Order: sequence, then C-alpha cells, then structure tokens
Amino acid sequence: MLHASLGRAAAAGHAIAAFLAWNACVLPANAQSPSTLNVIDDRGVIVAVPADAKRVASVSYFAADVALALGIKPVAATYMVEGRNPDFLGGYLEGVKQIGQRAAPNLELLAEAKPDITVAIRRYTEGNAVQYQKVAPYLAYNLELYADSDRTIGQLATILGKPERGQELNKQFKADLEAYAAKAPKDVHPRFVVMWGGETPWVFRSENMTAAILVALGGDNIGGQNPTPSVPDNWGLEMSLETMLEKDPEVIFVYDYGPDRPQENNPIWQQLSAVKNGRVHYVGDHWVEAHGPIARELVLKEAAHLLHPETFQAVDVKAEARKLIPESVK
Repeated sequence: MLHASLGRAAAAGHAIAAFLAWNACVLPANAQSPSTLNVIDDRGVIVAVPADAKRVASVSYFAADVALALGIKPVAATYMVEGRNPDFLGGYLEGVKQIGQRAAPNLELLAEAKPDITVAIRRYTEGNAVQYQKVAPYLAYNLELYADSDRTIGQLATILGKPERGQELNKQFKADLEAYAAKAPKDVHPRFVVMWGGETPWVFRSENMTAAILVALGGDNIGGQNPTPSVPDNWGLEMSLETMLEKDPEVIFVYDYGPDRPQENNPIWQQLSAVKNGRVHYVGDHWVEAHGPIARELVLKEAAHLLHPETFQAVDVKAEARKLIPESVK
C-alpha cells in the first residue's frame, strides 16, 4: 500500500527534477536571430519559436490551460467531444476557434487561426510534424506522467514571456498538494483505479498524472507502479474485469467520452465494491489532461473529495476554474 507521505515525497522529487529539466530545454536566443528562442520539445527536436509568441494554438487542452492561467486567451483549440466546452477552463474557450478533435485536428482551420506556435500532444501529432511546422512552429509534448507537468508548464510559460509566473504556478501546486495530503486521513487508503472504459479497461499506473495525485492523497492504486521504469511509455495496462474483481477497487474513476460504457454490460462489473457502494465516478476532461496548472488543481480538489468525502468538500469545477484565471482574459 502506498501511503500519502510516500506520494508527497515522490511528488516533491519529481517537481525538482522537472524544474531543472525545463530550464535546460529552453536554449539561449540565437545571437543572429534575437527574435527567436530555441526550444527542445519531447521529440528531442530543436524548434525555433518567436521570442514574443502570444497567439497559441492548443492541440489538446494543455496549451489552452497554460495560456489561460498566464492570462492569455488561445487563438485555437481542439476538443475531446464536439460541442462540449470543458468546465475546467471556466467557459473561456467560447469564441475560440475550434479546429477539430484532439486526435485529428483540421490543419486548414489551424492555419486560418494564424498561430505563433502550435502546442500538441506528441502521440497524436508527431506523424504529421512536417505539416504542422508549415503552419507555425510546432512543439510536441508527451503529457502522460506526473513528471511531465512542471517541466512543460515551465517551458511554455517561458516561451510566452512569463517564466516567473510559470515557476509560481509550479510552486503553488506543490504547496497545495502537500497541504491536501497532510489533511487527508492517515489511516485510510482507499483502493482505486483510474481507467478508460471498455470491455477490457485500460488502467493507469501510479506514474500517470491523475493516479499520482490520488496516491499522494493516500489512495492505493490497484494498477501499481511501472514495473519496468526503463520503458518510458509503460504507463498503463489492459486489465480484465476478472483481474479487477480480484483487486476489487473501492473507488473507480472512469475517463468519459460519452454514453458508450461497455464495461457496465459485463456482470462482473456489478460485483465490484465501488459499483455496489456507488463510488464509480465518470470524470471530466481535466482528469484526462491533468498536466496544466488549472486542470491539476481541480483534479486535486475533486480527487480529495471523492477519495475522502468526509474530510473534503465537493467542488464546483467551473467556479473554481474562474478563480484561477486572471482578469485579463475575462
């Protein structure tokens, strides 16, 4: 069982390592071209970006999240589900150009937005890197693990001219995580699972961003940790419902794209303790993309309540999000 204190210690270690990493990934401006910064993204590619970049296109919600937290409204964004404007961004994507689903954005619509930079999830976009780069400087990030969060926030804040604010956001989240973990019951460690629904669910290991927050709050992840740390992409696994029943989570968090929930049709699902006790939570888009400064704060607050409802109050996601977004974008 993973205790909250271990989760906090791991989180602190990740934060320090991430801080050092993102500083190393923004290179000094080229003396022959002072109007650009050279940035190393998660492909290991050096990308020249405008030193005064302000027009951000967000393929995934991450860059929109960071930009809004910095007081900048993005010029374009993808969605997870068409027509669903995520509450965790406070409603401020209304009026922002929609360029398609995050796994298949429309590059013509992206070009119409005239971004200074495009920030994307690597796994969805790397295959079309040349096409993205033709539109604007293109940065691709992994955005899977807890360790990805501080690093990418810091790098993007630097690119957008607000490095100190990026550091403040990272420092504040570390303090908030520690405060919530300290308040969580020390003798209660609910077994949980974070998963994509399906006939055979995809379960996330403790290095995953949302799972790491839950572990820091005292949860015991039935998905466990990555057994092969040298394999960087081993952050999840398929888990049959038979195996899930053996591990019997007390709380289940399901990433929810819509009404199709095939796991519920399996009679084993009804035998799980979390299902019997009404502790299955179909969570919002910010749980799927929890690396941004707004998303991770709201996941922390929601997760604390859902793991320990007697200790932490329920959260109004949209209202809390609006507290985190500066007046400059309101």
